[in-house]
Amino acid sequence: MQARILDGKALAKTIRAEVASQVASFRRETGVAPGLTVLLVGDNPASKVYVRNKEKACRDAGIIGQVIQLPAETTESELLDRVDGLNSDPKVHGMLIQLPLPPQIHERKVQQRVDPRKDVDGFHPENAGLLALGTPRFVPCTPRGVQALLEHSGIETRGARVVVLGRSNIVGKPLAN
Repeated sequence: MQARILDGKALAKTIRAEVASQVASFRRETGVAPGLTVLLVGDNPASKVYVRNKEKACRDAGIIGQVIQLPAETTESELLDRVDGLNSDPKVHGMLIQLPLPPQIHERKVQQRVDPRKDVDGFHPENAGLLALGTPRFVPCTPRGVQALLEHSGIETRGARVVVLGRSNIVGKPLAN
């Protein structure tokens, strides 16, 4: 097989335009503005850039995007209280916990606390299980992006031998599923 360069930026632009159109239709039909909240704990520079990009993507799609930035000293209990509040907030339709979290906070405990119906990252055990069963509610964004790029490029993976390097819960395992 000959190597090819796949243009992820062009596909991302197309997908963003499609999502913006769907969000506009949804808002017209229901009067509801979809809302996504990102919890960012600490000052990790890479996380800040990633969250800023998420804010822009929300704006471009017509989604109400909210970032809650908490200091690095935030306790696990304080973060769990915030998650509980977002779980019960009807204006929050989706929630992301930006990783990594500071060392005093157990990521798994926080991920398990997010309402699985609002866990758009797909990290809650219920969502990971649904993905493993082939009936995903949410697919983590990077693996879904890889999948979309392969589909858009006409690359068939069914029956193919594929190597996934890494087995993180964020990218490797969901991509393998």
